[in-house]
Amino acid sequence: MDDGGTKGDGARRSGRPDGRLGELQGRLAEFAAARHWQPYHTPKNLAAALSVEAAELVEIFQWATPEQSARVMADPERAARVADEVADVLAYLLQFCEVVGIDVTEALADKIERNERRFPVAESDDTSA
Repeated sequence: MDDGGTKGDGARRSGRPDGRLGELQGRLAEFAAARHWQPYHTPKNLAAALSVEAAELVEIFQWATPEQSARVMADPERAARVADEVADVLAYLLQFCEVVGIDVTEALADKIERNERRFPVAESDDTSA
């Protein structure tokens, strides 16, 4: 069966990931379908929404020092806000992947493998700094 691409080439794939992530992706698709939102869930619109939600996550850390940003989860109100924004980012990413046919876990595994080849540990171990 041709899935529109071959493993490792970053091309379009079909299907959902197995497990909990695939289940959540299915729930998101059902949620959108029940509200007849599919016409609005185009790759362009979902990519834009993903960008907006990522910016809202960044906004939480805007002007924070590195030390303050490291402690953000110690404040229950800010921690809840971070978790909500992370959920929004993931939701839009999963919806985007659903629409374009990318198995997000397979795409990530492929990217990690490419990065391991591109950035070998021996070449990145800089102890002179």
